[in-house]
Amino acid sequence: MTATGMTAAATVLEVRGLRKYFPIRGGLFGRNAGVVRAVDDISFAIARGETLSLVGESGCGKTTTARCILRALTPTSGEIMFHADGGIIDVAPLDRKALRPLRRQMQMIFQDPFSSLNPRMTIAEIIGEPLLVNGMTDSTARNARVAELLELVNLPSAYLNRFPHAFSGGQRQRIGIARALALNPALIVADEPVSALDVSVQAQIVNLLLELQERLGLSYLFVAHDLSVVKHVSHRVAVMYAGRIVEIAPTEVLFSTPRHPYTQALLSAVPVPDPRRRAHRIMLEGEVADLSNLPTGCHFHPRCRHATERCRQIVPDLEDVAPGHAVRCLRAKELSLAGVAAPT
Repeated sequence: MTATGMTAAATVLEVRGLRKYFPIRGGLFGRNAGVVRAVDDISFAIARGETLSLVGESGCGKTTTARCILRALTPTSGEIMFHADGGIIDVAPLDRKALRPLRRQMQMIFQDPFSSLNPRMTIAEIIGEPLLVNGMTDSTARNARVAELLELVNLPSAYLNRFPHAFSGGQRQRIGIARALALNPALIVADEPVSALDVSVQAQIVNLLLELQERLGLSYLFVAHDLSVVKHVSHRVAVMYAGRIVEIAPTEVLFSTPRHPYTQALLSAVPVPDPRRRAHRIMLEGEVADLSNLPTGCHFHPRCRHATERCRQIVPDLEDVAPGHAVRCLRAKELSLAGVAAPT
């Protein structure tokens, strides 16, 4: 069993103690004047066929965490244990050459479908590029695979020779999803995959991702702001604040019975689809913690209405309060916090 309670066979990714610090240069000679702790001691696991969502305010470290996992950024420390076909591999220390065989098993869906596609390439070239790079040099076989991928994301194969400007935002995101699926990955990192789309299109893309997960057995790391979307797609949710996970739990549990005050504040912003119920919005006071000059004790205490003197002095650990439910709060077991209706 892993530290998360999952068996090794069921786990596709396990992150342990991940940190990413960015140096601050200052002075005449550009000396190191400090660090920005963008990601600070993150640990979690993702099972095969599971969606884990990372949520939190802008600047909390969600995207940096995702980029470290894909090794678009080199972590400062920690382990990124990927359960590949050939065994368990720590991705964190690998160089570019050693990473290349693993790239086909870990892919990304980008936030902006307008800027993530090369406007000078046809759809056949965009989706076929990872196939060509990985050795599929037969153009006929490659185009047949691209046509198959287009059908998989509900786009006609007749679009093969069109350019990205001929498509809507939702269609472009479908093309980005097809490109991510080209090499049959086990893990897909979706970085705000629907935030740049019209609301009417978002549901279509979300339902497509769920359909593909069920059909292909995909695992998702889903980075998002919109808790309504997260509520619909996730099996588990991890809430981040100031570079750390402050709460992680199954979706139903986290939405109905949050145990961290920051999680409760985020949930209070979720729209309630009932005009007879008035949502009680919790407005957090103060500024988001400065990652280059973090407060002592609990990083959230300057904005927390439940903070005590202990919270200002003691750094809380991420501790289990129930099976599968961990919280980084000294008062987690004594507070009774309101949630929202569990997802259906």
